[in-house]
Amino acid sequence: MAEGAAEPPAESGAHGDSGGSARERGVAPIKPQYLTTKEQFHGFLEANGEEKPCQETEAGDPVGSDLAEEPEAKRIRLQDGQPEAAETPEQPQARKKARGQNRGRPHVKPTHYDQNRLCPSLIQGSGAACLFGDRCRFLHDVDRYLETKPADLGPRCVLFETFGRCPYGVTCRFAGAHGEQGGPAASRGCPLPICNGLDKALQQQLRKRQVRFERAEQALRQLSQAQPGPASAAAKGQDGQLDSSEQARSPSCSPVRTCGPLTDEDVVRLRPSEKKRLDISGKLYLAPLTTCGNLPFRRICKRFGADVTCGEMAVCTNLLQGQTSEWALLKRHPCEDIFGVQLEGAFPDTMTRCAELLTRTVEVDFVDINVGCPIDLVYRKGGGCALMSRPAKFQQIVRGMSQVLDVPLTVKIRTGVQERVGLAHRLLPELRDWGVALATLHGRSREQRYTKLADWHYIEQCAKAASPMPLFGNGDILSYEDANCAMRTGVAGIMIARGALLKPWLFTEIKEQRHWDIASSERLDILRDFTSYGLEHWGSDTQGVEKTRRFLLEWLSFLCRYVPVGLLERLPQRVNERPPYYLGRDYLETLMASQRAADWIRISEMLLGPVPPNFVFLPKHKANAYK
Repeated sequence: MAEGAAEPPAESGAHGDSGGSARERGVAPIKPQYLTTKEQFHGFLEANGEEKPCQETEAGDPVGSDLAEEPEAKRIRLQDGQPEAAETPEQPQARKKARGQNRGRPHVKPTHYDQNRLCPSLIQGSGAACLFGDRCRFLHDVDRYLETKPADLGPRCVLFETFGRCPYGVTCRFAGAHGEQGGPAASRGCPLPICNGLDKALQQQLRKRQVRFERAEQALRQLSQAQPGPASAAAKGQDGQLDSSEQARSPSCSPVRTCGPLTDEDVVRLRPSEKKRLDISGKLYLAPLTTCGNLPFRRICKRFGADVTCGEMAVCTNLLQGQTSEWALLKRHPCEDIFGVQLEGAFPDTMTRCAELLTRTVEVDFVDINVGCPIDLVYRKGGGCALMSRPAKFQQIVRGMSQVLDVPLTVKIRTGVQERVGLAHRLLPELRDWGVALATLHGRSREQRYTKLADWHYIEQCAKAASPMPLFGNGDILSYEDANCAMRTGVAGIMIARGALLKPWLFTEIKEQRHWDIASSERLDILRDFTSYGLEHWGSDTQGVEKTRRFLLEWLSFLCRYVPVGLLERLPQRVNERPPYYLGRDYLETLMASQRAADWIRISEMLLGPVPPNFVFLPKHKANAYK
């Protein structure tokens, strides 16, 4: 996922120098009349657009959290060359902590904001008795529920307007708009136009391990027979038996051996007889962004011209266990005409079984293997980027999945694991021979994360090595000029990640070859549409509203880095250029430029009403984009 980091100012520009002086590098060149100081900026917002001096307090923000000051993780670093306070022993440690995730962030689940919840048997209006009887932990008294229910958040219910009925009945936070159908019985019916949901019967079978994977078992046996040799020492003990961790991971399968290459005869035998084709050359591919790459966000990007979309990374073992939250990542909206799902895993048996499960149960156009995930939790288990250093295991995963899939198999990789040791140019020809239909290359190593610019010279080298397999390039695309430069490297297409988070209308800019000076009111309309899509997807009850708010706030933590075109002294804005403090052309434009979490909450309240009591928010990802 795009964590929001970028190149130090000494190498500004995605595909060349920004043209600014040394003092200006790393800072977006805003016209002087819009520049301001931090104190004036926050003072302007706190005065609701009136020119008043900033009055900083230590009491916290007006919505009840203690985030009035900018979180440490979101503060902009001083650029190289500027005077800086003398370093203390704590500073290097603080900088190190500014990378990755805010693991210790205060995080309250949406369910905690709805203490008195009505029993689902009443919400659904089935008329049947509650299956749990006296043991049910939810309310069964509608009148009592209404006494404690918070006030409605608005005069219109998106679900009611869209589908004619609202499945949340009286629990909907916009129930007053339901009219006569606002009671519990009103929720009967109302199917949502979303596919790839998890069937309850299938979920029970997965949890009880009653699902059989005949094609996967056959492919795994063939792979095992095709590669003689001792099994991995890590998978076996001294007595030759699987150890307890391997048995727990794969209780019903034989070990898949990892030694020795496959012969040409093995390749022919394992190759599937028929497979759908995937021709997306020249199309704009929205990256499967973690946290912010949900279905409502993908719908926004589809509206602005994204051609190919992909679900967020799903862990194969969680899918095989029937976890509802993991299966939610596979959901597809009808507007997604070219859609794929992304899997993460470290073992051929689980990945192959999961591929067969997806073939049988979901509607997708391709399946992508995430071999670019850099996070420690995945890497230490042997998945993500770790597979680039484990070619034998990587080959087995690709061969096994390709054998059971009826749709094309794609792979996303990085340049390598270490910063100066490229692996992609050696792996890509192998992937082509293993049966991968298309590969995507992110132009950074795992070690670099987002602290360096994407290496498009290396991507150009890899595009030649991968041919005739199409290769998509990814990294630092924030304007149509960046996209044009990327296409000149010989890639088949480009994948857009952080650029879509900063401005989802980037797809329109690329297709129309222009810079869009979008107004703040238009940007707010985009956010309003996102919240409508979110309420459709996550629900219009308290849990759904707060889940929508959480994802909106995560997205706002990226959107604040966008600088309006009309304010820039030089076009285009580079992905590694931080916005200085500036006053926009109106109050809303200024508010959207704030990097303070309290101001993001204010924007969410414009769209979803007041936040619950004791609400706090800190973004999942820390910003180390600027130095």
